[in-house]
Amino acid sequence: MLADMNLTLKFSLETHVHADHITAGGLLRQRLGTQTAVNQLCGAETADIQMQDGGIFEFANDEQIMVIATPGHTPGSSSFLWRDHVFTGDSLLIGGCGRTDFQGGNPGSQYDSITTRLFTLPDDTLVYPGHDYKGYRVSSIIQERTLNPRLAGKTRDEFIEIMQNLNLPKPKLIDEAVPANLYCGLEDEHHDAVVQTEMATPRRIQTVSTPTLVAEAKQQITEIDVFTAKEQIKVGNVLLVDVREESEFSAGHIDRALSLPRGVLEFKINNLQEFSDKNSPILLYCGGGGRSALAALSMQCLGYTQIMSLAGGYKAWKESEPS
Repeated sequence: MLADMNLTLKFSLETHVHADHITAGGLLRQRLGTQTAVNQLCGAETADIQMQDGGIFEFANDEQIMVIATPGHTPGSSSFLWRDHVFTGDSLLIGGCGRTDFQGGNPGSQYDSITTRLFTLPDDTLVYPGHDYKGYRVSSIIQERTLNPRLAGKTRDEFIEIMQNLNLPKPKLIDEAVPANLYCGLEDEHHDAVVQTEMATPRRIQTVSTPTLVAEAKQQITEIDVFTAKEQIKVGNVLLVDVREESEFSAGHIDRALSLPRGVLEFKINNLQEFSDKNSPILLYCGGGGRSALAALSMQCLGYTQIMSLAGGYKAWKESEPS
């Protein structure tokens, strides 16, 4: 996607050292040169940037993201404010908040962070948590301040009592995830970052570019040209899948194509009838052939045997059409 849109992934910002999954921050740094950033209180010393409260990340055309320290879930938990959007990680959830019973969590600090740092943002600030268990995607400061059952109308002492009596099970991956995330998700032999302070610029490290990753993927998959693709579609023995984003699909797509963005492909194919037969022919396409090549390689790894990628993608398809 980055290659198709000619974008650079500048920063990978961690809200905290996670206990339930291993971060991809280190891999993004290795492959794309992305700078990893973690709050200095997290103890992730191999991160390129040790964030502090109030730190500013500048990107794109005069855009800024500000760090808001929100300790409680963990001592180094942070939220990020961009325009009227606040990304709260596990500090403030929709109708809830992160637990405080491990990794140095503190319910009193959690209450203070949410009520004095987040709930003082403008009412219409949109709240995007790190995850949600009920399928919700976005809330707002006024909604959480007035309706969140753990916080609305609760005193600090009442909140502490609630948090101390949740009796939640231990995260299944905590023993693997926390040690790995202290090293940006990489094994010991890959600890190649240098420790930086505040918002200093990290040194450059050797990276593998996105075009190189695409080229490597293309050596391991089957690519077909537009003419061959049209012949197979005409015969009707191939499932055509558009792996671009929904907005790209809406702007124009190949007839009878199924929209399944690359970012969610692996998560959704197991629940779609169209992908039940792993031996059926499937043709993937994107904007220029890069995303579909990577998606094809992923599907091969999942056991699909007749995966093809359209060389040149939708651009080549459109260019082949009569004017």
